[in-house]
Parts: sequence; C-alpha cells; structure tokens
Amino acid sequence: LKPMKRRGNRRYYQHHEVLLIRRIRELLYDQGFTISGARNRLTDSAQVRADMLQGNESQLAYDEALEEVEAAEMSARITTVAMLDVPAAGDPSLSKSSTLSADQVRRELISIRSLLAV
Repeated sequence: LKPMKRRGNRRYYQHHEVLLIRRIRELLYDQGFTISGARNRLTDSAQVRADMLQGNESQLAYDEALEEVEAAEMSARITTVAMLDVPAAGDPSLSKSSTLSADQVRRELISIRSLLAV
C-alpha cells in the first residue's frame, strides 16, 4: 500500500485500498494467517483473478454474440406476432371455431411475456 499523504502527514486511502486492508485484516485475525502467508494468499488470489479476466474476455465476446442472436430471434418473433391478423372481439366474422379458450390465451400471454423479459 502506498497511501497519498497530505498536510500534517495524514494518510488518505482510496476505496480499493481500504478493501485490501480489510481483506488483510480478515486473513490475519479471522483466518489465522501469518503476514507472509497472507501476502502469498493475496498474490495467489490476484493471479487467479487475472487468469479469470483473460477467460472472461472470450466469455464476454461469446455472451455479446449470443445476445445479438437472441435479439434478432426476438425481433423476428415480434414481427411474426405483429403480422398476425387477429380479428377484433366484436367482429361478426369471428366464428366459434376460431375463438381461443381462456387457457390458450393465458399460455400465449405468458409466452409473449417471456419474450419481452429477455
């Protein structure tokens, strides 16, 4: 740690430094590490995080591509739903055979809701 010093030799710590100090305190007092053991643990943790970040970059690219595909699929589904010719409720041309049951309407609304939630 290299805190910034101001007038009167007061040390000022940034947020990430305070978090690191808390982690060191936890390792020393709560988990019983020695100072060198805590240092090794923090170094190992930093290496693991760096490795994870490298892996996350490729994962992020994959996730972004997947989101684009899902967005295109949803757009196509919405376009399909918009193109459906649904007659109005009071339309006299609506016959009993073409009416939907309440359960069918409910299922359709749930599927639309799930599409919009993505």
